[in-house]
Amino acid sequence: MTKIAILGANGRLGRVVAKAFIDAGFDVRAVTRTGKGPAELKGATAVTGDALDRQSLIRATEGVDIIFNGLNPIYTDWGKCLPMAQNVMAACHANDALHLFPGTVYNYGSPMPAVITEDTPFHPTTEKGRIRCAMEELFRREADAGHVRTIILRAGDFFGGTGSGSWFDLVVAAKISKGVYTAPGPADLVHEWAYLPDFAVGFVALAKNLDKLGSYEALNFPGHAVTDLRIKAAAEKAVGRSLKMTSMPWWVLRAGSPFVAMWREIVSMSYLRFEPHQLASTRLESIIGEIPHTPLDQAVAQALGDIGIATVNGVSKAA
Repeated sequence: MTKIAILGANGRLGRVVAKAFIDAGFDVRAVTRTGKGPAELKGATAVTGDALDRQSLIRATEGVDIIFNGLNPIYTDWGKCLPMAQNVMAACHANDALHLFPGTVYNYGSPMPAVITEDTPFHPTTEKGRIRCAMEELFRREADAGHVRTIILRAGDFFGGTGSGSWFDLVVAAKISKGVYTAPGPADLVHEWAYLPDFAVGFVALAKNLDKLGSYEALNFPGHAVTDLRIKAAAEKAVGRSLKMTSMPWWVLRAGSPFVAMWREIVSMSYLRFEPHQLASTRLESIIGEIPHTPLDQAVAQALGDIGIATVNGVSKAA
């Protein structure tokens, strides 16, 4: 049985990816700083591992075939990203493990390309974009040197899964229970979203088709490239009532950004909410077959239930 270690297993992405690999029959190891994995991950083995401690991470991943790198420091602490990435490379090298990594669109900067393919060049214009590019360059160097094989699957903003921290639950759906839909940007602007259960299954499919992949691959995951108008309609269908459309108060964040570190970081990435963009792939379908894609209405309804909002055809998980 193929063994996979999930780094960041207590995070929203890590939990969903771990479940997808458990469901697919993999031997899953949930690596967390506390050694306690999520209660819902029945079938996973929880182990202690600190991504900022190289030897700890090497020990936590000993004997695995694959390491999924779901590590993601809080938005105001991205200085940890590259040191963590270096330790992950060391763990992969020490254990001769494949490295799976979720990419972002931060690499492309502003102005955003309207359509992003695997051949679209990077042009980071923010510190987070530059950090992401540096991480991927590290992964490429390690692959080219024959040390670590890396497969990147790039996605847009996440929605779906339990927990908090995404644009969907913190902004879009924050007031839906009160009858209000909050658009982070222009309501008719196309924005790239990834429904996490689909994204996770995409990683599983890649892990099952390694014979079709090279030592370094960066693939796009086309999720839901939709407007807020379309998501609002799906949310209305899910909750069974009309929702009032309102806009995120960017002027408040901009005014307070000199004084509030989190607001400053969010404002620095605000171009993503005002410049249309979507991901397209020229290769993914040829590698894994049909790309996982839950219909938007179903995905939004499930995502609302995941964060505790009751829907017409079911009750919330938090209810």
